[in-house]
Amino acid sequence: MGEIPANAKRAYKGKIFEIWQWEQKMFDGSTEVFEMLKRPNTIQIIATVKKKILVTREEQPERPVREFGLYGGRGEEGEEPLETAKRELLEESGMESDHWELWKTYQPFVKAEWTIYVFIARNCRKVAEPRLDNGEKIEQHEIGFEQFVEKVTDDSFWAPSFSNDILRLKLEGRLDEFKNKLFK
Repeated sequence: MGEIPANAKRAYKGKIFEIWQWEQKMFDGSTEVFEMLKRPNTIQIIATVKKKILVTREEQPERPVREFGLYGGRGEEGEEPLETAKRELLEESGMESDHWELWKTYQPFVKAEWTIYVFIARNCRKVAEPRLDNGEKIEQHEIGFEQFVEKVTDDSFWAPSFSNDILRLKLEGRLDEFKNKLFK
């Protein structure tokens, strides 16, 4: 969706966000300044152990508690999405998987160069203690597939595109197909 044009110039660089600007020729021949946001890509992980899905309860300073979420985080410069997913799962849960699959990508905003990658990590196993950032408190919970579907399709779930995809699978009668993909 969003892609910053080659002629754009960076107007602002923060720790996470950048603002890029460029002159855009309009239909009447005039020019206007356009802007676009850029941020590092993010990763979400649907992690499974046996026939359960690992979900989180996450707390960060100055933010509302997220009672239900997935493991994940922000990519580091030069890091490929799968590398980010493996690093984030290990840091936040102390778990690894040998069975990764990219399930979906989302580009939630037209005016932002930002991709959200959703990976499936099957048969996760504990290999270390979590190494959380000093601004994170994460509790892990294991839930069944039906409870997972109920949670991600609730109004309070933070990722509407993901919710829409699960609701579409449900509407089309394809939830079993998705369940089999998670636990194959």
